[in-house]
Parts: sequence; structure tokens; C-alpha cells
Amino acid sequence: MEIVVRASVMFVIVWLVTRVVGKRELGQLSAFELVLLVAIGDLIQQSVTQEDYSLTGGILVVATFAALTVTLSYVSWRFPRTRSVIDGRPTIVLEAGRPRDRVLRYERLPMDDLMAAARANGIRDLDEIQLAVLETNGSFTFFTRDQGSDDGSTKSAATT
Repeated sequence: MEIVVRASVMFVIVWLVTRVVGKRELGQLSAFELVLLVAIGDLIQQSVTQEDYSLTGGILVVATFAALTVTLSYVSWRFPRTRSVIDGRPTIVLEAGRPRDRVLRYERLPMDDLMAAARANGIRDLDEIQLAVLETNGSFTFFTRDQGSDDGSTKSAATT
């Protein structure tokens, strides 16, 4: 039973760390950050199982993490108000061609990253963008002005 409690505590800590780290960072991991995550995984394993290297101990840890993941998913689905706490919420980072500097600073998102994502979607100029949204998974969604229409309609494109 102790191993389940330790696994639950570590699950909550890992969840909190991923929420604090931010959306964009999780969407763009460098090679060093990937190695760091693997090392963190090993440290978590050591703190959860301590000296219990049995098959039963491993199964309990994996089952606890899986059960807590499914529980969070169910709570998010069943109680929509919890969704923003559990999964985060999309953030508007650019509106009417103008970056929202305060939001970019809060999300620790360099303008270069936003421009690179726009270029990946075939957008050359920020003025073409009506709305840019940083999604909860770290990807961008762009809503551009439809240059050929007079009614202000938009088209959207998404990128990671």
C-alpha cells in the first residue's frame, strides 16, 4: 500500500511540474530537455519503489499512474469547469496582427517562435493574422483574414 501512496504523490508532483513549466515548453522539447525528462523518470522510479524491484511493485506503480490519469481524464470530462485547471486553457497571443506582449511574456514565448509557426503555415506577415491561439498542447492555431473577401471572413490553420 505504501508504494501506491508514493506513486500517487509523485504523480501529483509530475502533474504540477508540467502545469508550471508551461504549454510551449512541453510542445518543443530540446534534446537536452528530453534527456532530462528521462532522468527525472528514473528518479521518480527510485523514489516511488525505493528498494522494491519486484514485478508486483512495478505493476502497482504503473497501475496507479494509469488509474490517476484515467481519473483526471474522467473528472475533466464529467465536470467541465475543472478542465481549465486540469488541462489548461487556450491563450490568445496575437490579435488583429498585434502581439499581446503581456501574454507572450507570461507564456515565456519568444516572438521568433510565433513567427516561425506562422511561416510554417504559409503566413508571411503578422497583419494577415486576425487571431493566433496558443493551444493547451503547445501548438498554434491561426485565424487569418481572407484576403479575397470583403466580409471579413477568416480561414484557420493549425501547427505544432
